[in-house]
Amino acid sequence: MVEARGVHKSYVGVEVLKGVDLTVERGEVTCLIGPSGSGKSTLLRCINHLEKHDAGELRVDGQLVGYEARGDKLYELSDRRICHERSQIGMVFQRFNLFQNLNVLENITVGPTKVKEINEEQAKKRARELLARVGLEGKEKNYPTQLSGGQQQRVAIARALAMEPKLMLFDEPTSALDPELVGEVLDVMKDLARSGMTMIVVTHEMGFAKEVADTVYFLDQGVIEESGDPKTVLTSPSSPRLQGFLSKVL
Repeated sequence: MVEARGVHKSYVGVEVLKGVDLTVERGEVTCLIGPSGSGKSTLLRCINHLEKHDAGELRVDGQLVGYEARGDKLYELSDRRICHERSQIGMVFQRFNLFQNLNVLENITVGPTKVKEINEEQAKKRARELLARVGLEGKEKNYPTQLSGGQQQRVAIARALAMEPKLMLFDEPTSALDPELVGEVLDVMKDLARSGMTMIVVTHEMGFAKEVADTVYFLDQGVIEESGDPKTVLTSPSSPRLQGFLSKVL
């Protein structure tokens, strides 16, 4: 589903990604771990073309991300085509990013009705099904300010799922939550994983990574230092850098 080969990204002369290789099979859950500033979120944003990578190749479902090949040259896609591609990838951010002027039901239906031109009643029916799935029945008329952080994040997940994505990206979805609210969001993500959704999760929740992930990638200073089965990577790391990181977060 996702293939990265030699991906580089710099900001104002500072190289954040230094040739990252990554493969995510369809139906897999992949967790990206590592210290702040290691490039995890940048890689996620490049996969969704919220950031343009400077070099290397990124493919989602076999298609180049943000570009098309004509002969031996690459040409950037139009904004319209990029938006179409992005509509097939769900992304959940740290800070929920809900529309504060819309209620829960409107937050979930605005994408399907405006972008995919789905019938409004059909979109509402799907939204209510998703609210039930994330445990928020009866909250459809509430506004974001009337919800806890965990509830807002579950609405954000439902909103992403309403677009029927083939891939879900999570950028530290529990880092902005009070500790007692983390579990309710992780439970929804675990349910998604069990349903076969392809997911890439940037996380500091090592228990979640060990339980749910098929593969864990440890990034440090823009490179993948170690990767593999979470039960091995997180319990018997071979990299001294990963050993040091885990000793601080576990």
